[in-house]
Amino acid sequence: MSFETLPVAVGDALTERGYTELTPVQSAVTGDDAKGRDLIVSAQTGSGKTVAFGLALAPDLLDQIRGTPLTEKPLAMVIAPTRELALQVSRELGWLYAKAGLRIATCVGGMDASKERRALRSGPAIIVGTPGRLRDHLERGALDLSGLIGVVLDEADEMLDMGFREDLEEILDATPQTRRTLLFSATMPQAIVRLAQKYQSDALRLSLAGKDRGHGDIAYQAITIAPSEIENAVVNLLRFHEAESAICFCATRESVRRLHATLQNRGFDVVSLSGENSQSERNQALQAMRDRRARVCVATDVAARGIDLPTLSLVIHVETPRDAEALQHRSGRTGRAGKKGTAAILVPYNRRKRVDSMLRGAKIEAQWMDAPTPEAIRKKDHTRLIESLTEPREVEEYDLELAAELMARMKPEDIAAALVQAHRTKMPEPEELLANTPEAREKAKAERHRPGFEDVVWFKIGVGRRQNAEPRWLLPLICRRGHITRNEIGAIRLGPEASWFQIPRAIAGKFAETIERTANGDDEQDAILIEESAEGPRFEARQNRQNSGADVRAKPFRKGGNGKGKPGKPFGDKGDKGAKGKGKPPFKGKRKDKAKGKPAYPKR
Repeated sequence: MSFETLPVAVGDALTERGYTELTPVQSAVTGDDAKGRDLIVSAQTGSGKTVAFGLALAPDLLDQIRGTPLTEKPLAMVIAPTRELALQVSRELGWLYAKAGLRIATCVGGMDASKERRALRSGPAIIVGTPGRLRDHLERGALDLSGLIGVVLDEADEMLDMGFREDLEEILDATPQTRRTLLFSATMPQAIVRLAQKYQSDALRLSLAGKDRGHGDIAYQAITIAPSEIENAVVNLLRFHEAESAICFCATRESVRRLHATLQNRGFDVVSLSGENSQSERNQALQAMRDRRARVCVATDVAARGIDLPTLSLVIHVETPRDAEALQHRSGRTGRAGKKGTAAILVPYNRRKRVDSMLRGAKIEAQWMDAPTPEAIRKKDHTRLIESLTEPREVEEYDLELAAELMARMKPEDIAAALVQAHRTKMPEPEELLANTPEAREKAKAERHRPGFEDVVWFKIGVGRRQNAEPRWLLPLICRRGHITRNEIGAIRLGPEASWFQIPRAIAGKFAETIERTANGDDEQDAILIEESAEGPRFEARQNRQNSGADVRAKPFRKGGNGKGKPGKPFGDKGDKGAKGKGKPPFKGKRKDKAKGKPAYPKR
């Protein structure tokens, strides 16, 4: 296909890159109604947004340079939220503008700032960077934005979420009023609308995200497992799919370290990405994935945006994403530019309701299934090996001579067996997993209890999240009132108006008596009630003074009640210092005078 409506240099670059047609977002930004205008573009991840804004700016950029590779001042600037995304954008624009000879300078945190300043002095036409580093160069006088004809804000919603508003405003205020501003954002919260109103003029809104938020090129799988089988399930998923490249997402750096070590010990070619890695280490890890020296990357959400691995076909959510948006951005690393991908969510038995609700909220249809078994993996291996060995290939003369010598020394079946064995020794062994049966689920549920808490009584305390209740100050309060240690308190569950906690049944009676005895001697205005129950938390408050005989009165607050049946605000524990000011936790400063009735209040 020829790209007649595009400048020749970028059209030829697209053809050499293998493009046969533009994606919907690329067609939209190069259409007649979008030419020369400010744009607000909503498009799903993996839709070719980087090439899209490169094409949108191309006519103006190439008209300005008039065939000369150097410019006195930068003509275009792209701002991205993360280092990885900025580097990815720089690479994409590099091949797109290669035939035009445009120079591109990249300015991101974690890299040598002096080298970046030298690059800025070398006459680049395009600057790509992160907000913090660009603002730093601007304030030091190394970056002159007075010649810009176009600015792109990539993943603008993410930049505002990360707290870059002040940086963005300072950068944009230093640009000419005549510039074009292209704003790319997956979502359109009010903050984005206000930013557009301030820095854009008569902007054209292009919404190409589509109704399918789950991304139509991604097959979602929800894998139910026992909580103790997470790492084994990851091993089996990697072995079952044998993807060219895969990413395993964890919630914390510690989880990344642990899973990376596990997979490395099992024989996988694996790298890791997390906030504790330097920029150099991140670059090396991603390059290893691109060069196929590594096939698996274990990462935190720092890798969920801006990483484009063309061969990535499998994403494993090892730990449940925090929300539907995180699920989508993690999964969006695969199924890009028309390619198919798989996103597997590991769902421990006790998390099924939460994941199910998240999927419904995101309008994603996932196939619920069990983790692959060793038998299923071996069956897949069998098929893959047969296909690999029987596909046509060119053979060197030396290899034919060696094959003839082997045929002379060994039987054909012995040669084939040796070949199969050599193939299997390269692959980690699959793991045996617990069967997904009601018995297994009950066993997993029982294993979640701490030793000594198999048989418990739930006690309710009439203060919850609306009163800023937190386990850190409920725990010492319960210990003091009930004359027990923290090791004798089980789970604590916070509700809106009440909280629940576990006491082993063996000491529950003594605990209840102690609570009643310690409460009777107090003379506070307001009291809260502790109710003994064999049931689990129901999250309901009972703060009136008249209660059934099953309730035991307790008064953990000093003063400050309003006389209307609501608990007052707690002082710190005895020996702790109160707060100096309003809304501070009772761990710093001086205790307020009791007579003034203004105790400190723990703030969440």
